[in-house]
Amino acid sequence: MNAPRDIIARMKYRLLLMISVARLAAGQTFTLEQVTSYPYQNELVAAPTGSRIAWAANERGKRNIYVAEKPAFTPRRLTNYTEDEGQELTSVALSHDGRYVVYVRGGDHGSNFEPGLPVNPTFSATPTKVQVWSVAFGGGEAPKLLGDGDHPEISPNGSMVAFVRGGQAFSAPIDGSSNAAKAMFTTRGTVGELQWSPEGNALAFTANRGDHSFIGVYREGKPMTWIGAAFMRDHSPQWSPDGKSIAFVRTPGAGGSPKPLLEPQITRWSIWTGDAGSGSAKKVWDAPATLRGSVPASQGGTNLHWAAAGRIVFLSYQDGWPHMYSVPENGGEALLLTPGPYMAEQVSLTPDGKWLLFQANAGPDKLDVDRRHVVRAAVDKQGIEVLTPGDGIETSPVMTGDCTTIAFLSATVTRPATLAIKPASGGTMTVAGASMVPSDMPWNQLVTPKQVIYKASDGVTVHGQLFETAGSGSGKKPAILFVHGGPMRQMLLGWHYGDYYANSYAVNQYLASRGFVVLSVNYRLGIGYGYDFQKPRDGGAAGASEYLDVKAGGEWLSHQPQVDPSRIGVYGGSYGGFLTAMALAKDSRLFAAGVDVHGVHDWTAQGRVNTNSDRYEKIPDAEKAGATAFKSSPIAYVSGWKSPVLFIHGDDDRNVRFNQTVDLLRRLEGTPVKIETRVIVDDTHHFMRHANQLTVDELIAEFMERQLKVAPKGSSGVSAPGTR
Repeated sequence: MNAPRDIIARMKYRLLLMISVARLAAGQTFTLEQVTSYPYQNELVAAPTGSRIAWAANERGKRNIYVAEKPAFTPRRLTNYTEDEGQELTSVALSHDGRYVVYVRGGDHGSNFEPGLPVNPTFSATPTKVQVWSVAFGGGEAPKLLGDGDHPEISPNGSMVAFVRGGQAFSAPIDGSSNAAKAMFTTRGTVGELQWSPEGNALAFTANRGDHSFIGVYREGKPMTWIGAAFMRDHSPQWSPDGKSIAFVRTPGAGGSPKPLLEPQITRWSIWTGDAGSGSAKKVWDAPATLRGSVPASQGGTNLHWAAAGRIVFLSYQDGWPHMYSVPENGGEALLLTPGPYMAEQVSLTPDGKWLLFQANAGPDKLDVDRRHVVRAAVDKQGIEVLTPGDGIETSPVMTGDCTTIAFLSATVTRPATLAIKPASGGTMTVAGASMVPSDMPWNQLVTPKQVIYKASDGVTVHGQLFETAGSGSGKKPAILFVHGGPMRQMLLGWHYGDYYANSYAVNQYLASRGFVVLSVNYRLGIGYGYDFQKPRDGGAAGASEYLDVKAGGEWLSHQPQVDPSRIGVYGGSYGGFLTAMALAKDSRLFAAGVDVHGVHDWTAQGRVNTNSDRYEKIPDAEKAGATAFKSSPIAYVSGWKSPVLFIHGDDDRNVRFNQTVDLLRRLEGTPVKIETRVIVDDTHHFMRHANQLTVDELIAEFMERQLKVAPKGSSGVSAPGTR
């Protein structure tokens, strides 16, 4: 690997690329740095009263808090973090009166394990901690450190902030006037999901104690109250509007007889309410005992809220789509609020408790399955109103505390997501954050992706998006199949609302500008197309049926008249890296080259399938499940791997363990496969530093150019694709 002759070849090829730039008369004129320079914006929140909003923005690695308010909602930067340090901003919240913004700086909260540990991609001798900060909305002063910790909750009177440190609850004045945070209480287990009561005189929390968890209520100077304590896992506490009761979700405790690994299992759950004073509790709704009725695997989980009109609202997949329902607070039948073949996600409750705001792949009169729009639904009657119809991507809606304005993030095929507002009473949308998009963003040079629909070999319908420039000359073009990660994700017909996938969208645009035909495929296991698509019985470690969708995507490309079928590449990260490795190992004749970014390569070691048990009772299908997991992994097909590959992995990855790539590289030793590698030292799965993400993007593009593009006539030093 990385032999000297490979390095020399790459240097020669880079020189050829530099020379060829002047010859791109009608081709691409923007760089990867330009197309990835957009400010990624998220964490949009509104103050419970008034008209103030706040959010986080990542501008080329410089992460800061922004705020806006009536009448114009002009974005204003509130903090001054000026370096690309890889420290994310999360848990953004506004105090009840809008005077303070509270946030967490540090960590990688999108990780599967160790989310609360600091990250240090700058190799600092004194790495940044995960800490809670506050800053005055009006500005004029530096942010105040409230303490080491995570998951802050602001008290209703706006004076105190409760947060979690070391699995226990601490508090500090919101203005930073105290020198040190103080422990609120100590209890067994790990404390989380802090929720102040409406009056601010009590704090609800979850105490996770391993095989069971309780909902507790803390009041200063009094013993704690445990709500309906049982041999179960209780979580997601939500106060009633009058502060007398708490709604929560109950799921079974750990244990029971070993279940077959290859058979889907029902996960029962129910909604309970408890008296916050006495601790007595009662069940108000029981989920159907079906696979679809199980705990929903979607953003926000059950999305439990205690709304107005005596209703408790929640999300369920029971009819085959992730929809919002409501049930009377005293129990009864659940009312489906959002019927139709579409999904609801990013759900928020309006300040008056009367409405739900969420994003959905629904249009005003038909399904808009490959986009997102802002939708409103009442909490006590059926029906929805699509507030932002059209060809855009609108996400993360919130309503201002005065219930007059809906704020959300708006994107198009050429403009990344930024702040937009719309009057709650109706009217037109205003893009208030357009000024935040850099002037050198190549707005007018991006292509409009086309919707592609095809069928896999087993008949499953698959959606994708095709990126291709027009009028780029005659002749066959090289093509690239992009495979997203997740796998519970969905690429869209426009700029994505997730940070990882917004970057992927930008890279696909860049590759198209370089003359590649790019197909982004939404394989099964992904969201947006209903339960049966998201939950196939033979997906992942149980059979990897999703690979059929990837292979079919490559075959679809190979049959397009403008595509050279001998020059089709594949790339993806995380779960997309897994499927990239599967493509190269199983179908090197179809896929000429690939880039595998932090992919899963061995399901038997990644933790998705645990066939080991030291109990007397054994898992009924342990041996079969282990064999199936192995056959569902790229390592099972190394002998068929022929195409060149580039492996990229950060060695502080907290989602896919670094040893997944180390192990596969060892298995490829001695094979004829041409291998290139790049380790991103001390960065995580999400490449917290912008500089590292840009490096990864450039490596992907350069590798694809070198492997799939025919060298200019008469040049030397560049091998034709497929040559070994």
